[in-house]
Amino acid sequence: MKQDVRAILAWLERRATARNRAGMARYGIRSAKAFGVSMATMRPLVKRLGRNHDLALALWETGWLEARVLAGFLADPAQVSPALMDRWCRDFDNWAVCDSTCIHLFSRTSHGWRKVPLWSRRTDEFVRRAGFALLAALAVHDKRAPDAAFARGLALVEAGAGDSRNFVKKAVNWALRQIGKRNQALNAAAIALSRRLAAMPDAAPRWIGKDALRQLTGPAVVRRLAAPS
Repeated sequence: MKQDVRAILAWLERRATARNRAGMARYGIRSAKAFGVSMATMRPLVKRLGRNHDLALALWETGWLEARVLAGFLADPAQVSPALMDRWCRDFDNWAVCDSTCIHLFSRTSHGWRKVPLWSRRTDEFVRRAGFALLAALAVHDKRAPDAAFARGLALVEAGAGDSRNFVKKAVNWALRQIGKRNQALNAAAIALSRRLAAMPDAAPRWIGKDALRQLTGPAVVRRLAAPS
């Protein structure tokens, strides 16, 4: 396993560029350990490695940003425990690893819905972001979840909308928009919440509400939700 990890880190190092690192920094992707390798470059490696839970665990422990992104693709959702989710969530130090792990791994486990309300109420910036990023991912990937689960998600969105930290408010907005795209009933509920937020005096909820309204009432979403399923 150690040899495999060393080989993957060497593979990443050979493809690292200062230009990519600078580009990541411009988009707010910062980490104490980052090579500077794009997801497009890593995609063939993800495909070649496939699911490998033990390798994912070992890659995560290296602390390298790109290795942790890979870990989210390689880990087996069926083997991911709630304790592992909490441990990895505490390690999040940038939005790229947070979002990728929530989308490609955590939303596919059987524990995601339990973590959403817990993480979304935490004070740590990236743990709280993870709560809303996971909610947004579940809105896309969990086709069987009932509307009631997302109605509870909207209550969490309303409670979290006052957080003005950039990475939190953008995740709150993301969750609101994704819930509102599921069906017409949730769209109506999300629009109503967006209007309440847009009318608030504070800047963070006002931005979240106005930005969500533009998309949820836009022609693309309206047409898609009106189309027969």
